[in-house]
Amino acid sequence: MDNSCKEEEEEEGSTFTNIPLTDDTEYLSRTRYSRESLYPKMMNADMDAVEAENQVELEEKTRLINQVLELQHTLEDLSARVDAVKEENLKLKSENQVLGQYIENLMSASSVFQTTDTKSKRK
Repeated sequence: MDNSCKEEEEEEGSTFTNIPLTDDTEYLSRTRYSRESLYPKMMNADMDAVEAENQVELEEKTRLINQVLELQHTLEDLSARVDAVKEENLKLKSENQVLGQYIENLMSASSVFQTTDTKSKRK
């Protein structure tokens, strides 16, 4: 439109604004571009959500694997400790037997611990 039409509309108090056709084309192309660019953004958002979910699952799996490994090491340590205690127990039993035999030998060699037959002495 020319300037005279604009002036006439302004004089009448019109609230309409004239937008040249080139502006409409730019607006439509920008709108179309925005819509077209919106789909990849939505797909990217979906992919980001899936990636975030996969990341959470991966972190959970890693945490569980680390926990299992830690428990395996703890079990190995406990098994080693049980084996050590069993060996110590066997050694102490053997030492107890030796000491018990030694005490019996000392007692049998000593006259204080000899059994006396009181019936045979009275007769």
